[in-house]
Amino acid sequence: MGNAARKIEPYTYQEYLENHGDERLEIIDGTVYDMSPSPSVKHQKIVIAFAALVYGYFKGKACTPFVAPMDVVLDDINVVEPDIFVVCDKNKISDANIKGAPDLIIEVLSPSTSVKDRREKKHLYQQHGVREYIIVNPLDESAERFLLAGSGRYGESDIFAWHDAFASRIFPDLIFYLRVIFEKEDVEYVADANVPEWLAEKLKQSGVL
Repeated sequence: MGNAARKIEPYTYQEYLENHGDERLEIIDGTVYDMSPSPSVKHQKIVIAFAALVYGYFKGKACTPFVAPMDVVLDDINVVEPDIFVVCDKNKISDANIKGAPDLIIEVLSPSTSVKDRREKKHLYQQHGVREYIIVNPLDESAERFLLAGSGRYGESDIFAWHDAFASRIFPDLIFYLRVIFEKEDVEYVADANVPEWLAEKLKQSGVL
């Protein structure tokens, strides 16, 4: 996900559809950002690991998980493609895109997107009511979790290191084991009685448990 803006004046989603075809772009406050260069292998492996956990957790449940590329149309001048996200309102889901804010968004940073994800996107997600926003940093193998408060603003973030496990604040049974996601295979895993059954089975299959 690139960080270079193409156009200063407000650019709309309709213009994007008319002029760019299959080209992957994001629009934030009317400014167009290229979705390039392509992510690194490590970035993609982390996205897949998170996506597998999220997919397994929501299988058979009311909320629906998605991974990029998928347009999330927040309004006419704000269209993003989060790495992983969850939508609980079925009315927001169309065949072409998602219309409205997801409940949970997970963004995995790339060198070219770090500032945008931490600044522009964080502000945008807060403004449009994304209930929980998780930022994952592959470089220092950490995660940062923001929860939307009653004031409509994100509170102080919770920060987690590679050896930590943490739960989603809005889906408390959805637990992310960072030592597994970051493939710390040399670290002995201590079984936790609170590990969901579906995740415990995946960990056993991988030889972690």
